[in-house]
Amino acid sequence: MAVESPKTTTLGVAPEQPGNLLFSPVKLQTLTHLTHYLPNLNTFTNPLDHNRFFHPSQGFYLSESDVVLRHIVYDYHHFSNYPSSAPHLAYNRAGPRKQIFFDPAHVRAAIVTCGGLCPGLNTVIRELVVGLWELYGVREIFGVKSGYRGFYSAEPVSLCPKLVQDWHKRGGTALETSRGGFDLDKIVNAIQDRGFSQVYIIGGDGTMRGAVKIFNEIRRRKLNIAVVGIPKTVDNDVGVIDKSFGFQTAVEMAQQAINAAYVEAGSAVNGIGLVKLMGRSTGHIALYATLSSRDVDCCLIPENKFYLEGKGGLFEFLEDRLKQNGRAVVVVAEGAGQDTIPRTDAQKQEKDESGNPVFLDVGGWLKSELKKWWARDHADELFTVRYIDPTYMIRAVPANATDNLYCTLLAHSAIHGVMAGYTGFVAGPINGNYAYIPLEEVAEAKNPVNTMDHKWAWVRSVTNQPDFSRS
Repeated sequence: MAVESPKTTTLGVAPEQPGNLLFSPVKLQTLTHLTHYLPNLNTFTNPLDHNRFFHPSQGFYLSESDVVLRHIVYDYHHFSNYPSSAPHLAYNRAGPRKQIFFDPAHVRAAIVTCGGLCPGLNTVIRELVVGLWELYGVREIFGVKSGYRGFYSAEPVSLCPKLVQDWHKRGGTALETSRGGFDLDKIVNAIQDRGFSQVYIIGGDGTMRGAVKIFNEIRRRKLNIAVVGIPKTVDNDVGVIDKSFGFQTAVEMAQQAINAAYVEAGSAVNGIGLVKLMGRSTGHIALYATLSSRDVDCCLIPENKFYLEGKGGLFEFLEDRLKQNGRAVVVVAEGAGQDTIPRTDAQKQEKDESGNPVFLDVGGWLKSELKKWWARDHADELFTVRYIDPTYMIRAVPANATDNLYCTLLAHSAIHGVMAGYTGFVAGPINGNYAYIPLEEVAEAKNPVNTMDHKWAWVRSVTNQPDFSRS
């Protein structure tokens, strides 16, 4: 394909520089504090003042005026010519406060993991336990087993640093997990009856929606109990925050499956390596794994519909690739093509324990369709499809070094916020800075792949795949 040369510009003419930028007001998102409905709470000096590992100095403790902007990239020219009156969203910055609203000697903290597995779950649990114990001197820390139902159906497990010492080296969750089992009254009653004063909830968007209900009910009862969410989704589909923990580990592990598919495809005549990766509603893992690998010929994600037959379809593209290279590798996210796969009326109504639609196996369906296509159009030629589904292998591994560090920062940020009296929030990074975000906002926010941005264009430039738009 011919590449058009860039147009030349006249040298010596500097680009026009706008004058001073007039920045419109900042709107701080409201963060609930226990004193909003319990105004007479006592305050305590932060024990970090006397911690031998810390030397608090000016700027160490944060205040209400320390904020993180939601958006940091703007069109300078647009601002100079059309000053915006809309305020810029900001969030309270995460970190320790000078005064805390819990006496560590009387804190009873509960930690629960809900939903599916994700690399880093045990690291978050470990760092919550160690952080509460070592930073603030909390001694009553409990793990709630089996997800939300564990609050009312099982005895909590006492946790301490010695017990959780090597948990970050293990995949899965040592507290066990489950989907469903959400009974608001039973959960809040159990929290109240067991005397928990801090509740740390680790889970995905469905879990966060449950956490919102728990927080609202606790606030309605005016209980001195803080609730914090730590978002967990290997798919990276939670909005507002930069990324979810476990995502980078998942992308790294996906490389092994793609490499295997590449080898298998290249070792056969007209071989296709087909890899299904996680991603129910978003294709971030498939996208980043494709960009990291450079061996992928086609990346299929939920945000970009595709079709099989006809001009510009998947079959035509793969036939061309097989003619050129003798092999092809296709990566498909589990949520891609779900509206294309035939299903019965009963299958259309089927839901899982969390109330989500049950997806059919897009990888198995694609493998079958590929074989039918080749048998029909190339009956006398050899053809092989190797289908690899590494889903459970990826989500069950321990976190890598980057995710381990991230999990530590998430856990400590959550602890600092709770001890400072905040409740009904999520701790997470925004533009690289850790912030406290209202639970409701994170529970409803989505993070789809933007197929109109540079990253998706980069994927298509690497794979040379069609855009699957019917003309």
